[in-house]
Amino acid sequence: MGSIPGAFPALRLLVLGESTVDGVGAVSQEEALTGQLAHALARRTGREVAWQAVGKTGANARVVYDELLALARPADLVVIALGVNDTIELHSAARFRRDLLRLTVALRRRLGRVPVLLAGVPPMDRFPTLPQPLRAVFGLRSAALDAAAASLAGLPGVGHVPMPAAMLDPDIFAADRFHPGPAGYHIWGEQLAAIGAETLTICR
Repeated sequence: MGSIPGAFPALRLLVLGESTVDGVGAVSQEEALTGQLAHALARRTGREVAWQAVGKTGANARVVYDELLALARPADLVVIALGVNDTIELHSAARFRRDLLRLTVALRRRLGRVPVLLAGVPPMDRFPTLPQPLRAVFGLRSAALDAAAASLAGLPGVGHVPMPAAMLDPDIFAADRFHPGPAGYHIWGEQLAAIGAETLTICR
């Protein structure tokens, strides 16, 4: 958990997901997805942002529902970042959509009518560390899962934010060539914050 200074009342941010939410690829959560997103939201809204990162390396959407949902604290905005492990495990688009829907519904039952943003599933054919033909296979699967996630954006209070192309530059991946580095997380956080700030304005 953390807090970014700004005007009161504080904006409560909850980010749920896999290794990117767990902070892999960065030295600290401040440099990872949640910290970068919180800083970007604070700049855009002028408000203090109190953030909670609830992530587990290796988690798929079902694991997040089963193991992490109970850790969620009250929030004004929820971001869910999932899909890489569902892709690696070759889950179908239909299963991924069902699991995301169940997670989203459960979150809103637990937290109230909080807006939920689904971060786009990364196109895994752009991951430098993956060899061919595995890269192509995962690329097709991740695209199908992203389309499934995007289909949920028609639900009230749910949005989908495509992965920004700039963060897929091979030069800004982390040393493992699989996760974003701080520069990639910065780009991703700015993209999510732009939509998040707009969503909060609409929901007022």
